[in-house]
Amino acid sequence: MQKLIYTVVIAIASFIGVQAQEFQGMAVYESKTSTSDFKSRMQGNKEMTPDMQKMMEERMKKAFEKTFILNFDKSASVYKEEEKLDATGQGNGGMRMMMSFTGGGGTYYKNVKEKSFTVDKEFMGKEFLIKDSLPNLQWKMESETRVIGGYNCFKATAVKPASKTDFRNFRPRREETATAKPADGAAKTSLLDNLEMPKDIVITAWYTPEIPVSQGPENYWGLPGLILEVNDGRTVILCSKVVLNPKVKTEIKASTKGKVTSQKDFDDAVTKKMEEFREMNQGRGGNGNMQMRIGN
Repeated sequence: MQKLIYTVVIAIASFIGVQAQEFQGMAVYESKTSTSDFKSRMQGNKEMTPDMQKMMEERMKKAFEKTFILNFDKSASVYKEEEKLDATGQGNGGMRMMMSFTGGGGTYYKNVKEKSFTVDKEFMGKEFLIKDSLPNLQWKMESETRVIGGYNCFKATAVKPASKTDFRNFRPRREETATAKPADGAAKTSLLDNLEMPKDIVITAWYTPEIPVSQGPENYWGLPGLILEVNDGRTVILCSKVVLNPKVKTEIKASTKGKVTSQKDFDDAVTKKMEEFREMNQGRGGNGNMQMRIGN
């Protein structure tokens, strides 16, 4: 009898262990970055025709409004933009590169157990594989609560340095500084000269302990529950659907394509190239040209 009870206990423990290992979830996130400040600047630009403004607004909407899928288990996750047919026929390299720097493009793999991430990025026609440690966000637990998608959520806040290679972090300069001239008197004509990057960004996250995994969209993690919403003031990432233990399992693994590099080395390379673009555009003397190159 004791042997039978022992066998049953072992079987139950093994079953629970297998279930824990096989646990998987899927979450859909809608990401939207406000472009109202850019639109107001375009409307005040006499050099831009209504057709040009409309085209730029459509491109900004495509770049800054996206849908992502997060597949996760207890220790790892894969965050990837939902694949859509490119109805505009503009799915070229330049557009893919822009998508990569506005929160889309590539496969973002997080391993919270190892505190590491891997993401593949395309830049200037080359494939890079960024491997590095996950950001160590110092979350502050707040007392506020709310319900998102039927899940009870708690609020947490953190401050993180602004990524220099995430174009969503750019803000138009204030009018008095955007139109200012450098000390040598040369006119600033580059689009990048009229943009600025904040030093830090305040993050507000809403997580649910009802889904006890330390996962979330993009590079957000480290809370005692799945993060269902992230807000940095301009960008809101909101979960619209959660499926736990879906019938069809997804392989959660990191991408292997691209030249391996660290986040810092990649950021330095992109920043250097952006500076070259800025100087080149100053030499050609045109805001509009730079805007078109970014959009194409």
